[in-house]
Parts: sequence; C-alpha cells; structure tokens
Amino acid sequence: MMEFENLKEIIELLKETDITELQVEKDGTKVKIKREKYLQAIEIPAHRPSVVPSQETIVKEIVADEAEQRLITITSPIVGTFYRSPSPEAASFIEIGQKVKKGQVLCIIEAMKLMNEIECEADGIVVKALVDNGQTVEYGEPLFLVDPT
Repeated sequence: MMEFENLKEIIELLKETDITELQVEKDGTKVKIKREKYLQAIEIPAHRPSVVPSQETIVKEIVADEAEQRLITITSPIVGTFYRSPSPEAASFIEIGQKVKKGQVLCIIEAMKLMNEIECEADGIVVKALVDNGQTVEYGEPLFLVDPT
C-alpha cells in the first residue's frame, strides 16, 4: 500500500509542474490525481468602437492643412518688446481678421528706447497674433500669421 507521505510528495511535485493528471499504481493500489488548471483573471479592456471620420471632416482637415501651409509668418527682425499699438491709449495697428496691405504697419518693437515699426510682407488677412502686448520677443520669433488670399 502506498504511504501517505509518498502521496504528499507526489502532490507537491504536481504543484511545481504543468501536469494536470497523474495515475500511479503500486502493490495493487491505484491512485489517480487530477488537477484542474485555473487561469488567472485577465483584464481585457472594453472594446471601443473605432471612430471613422466622416468625409466632411476629412475634407475640412485637408483644407485646414492646405490653408496653414500657405500662411505667411511675420517674424521679429530684432530683440525687444512687442506692442500692438503706438501708445497705451491708442488703438491697435491691426485686428485679427483684418485685411492688410504689403508695407502696412502691424506692430512696433521697442529696442533700446527706439520704436521699430514692423510691416506686413504681403497683402492678406491677419489670421492670428502669436505674441501678447508687452511681451519680450526674440530675433526670428513669429509674431503674426497672415493668409495671402
């Protein structure tokens, strides 16, 4: 007859392996050990339906990309302080959405107590101001985006 200690040893060996079933026979005694293999819970993220952009959205994105590529960037030719108007009480030289002509003053940059007028490089519409009034700007820093249409 198989000893109880031998059975415990066999059970421990099974725990350390991938074997799920074992049958042993000794001295006319049969022992069959079967173990169910349980899988650990695996978290599967909920399936999100993929959002397919509509034809209209795709066309709008293409048009926006093309428009962005044709924009002219007006940059600062000097280091200084950016001002949108000639004095604190005065109106801005230009407003966003306004049509401008080549050579029209867009802003001034103060450098060493000198006021330098920054002119538009082409006819178009001012789409965006990229700096705030009173902000220090660096050489080559973008100031405005102009759509030359």
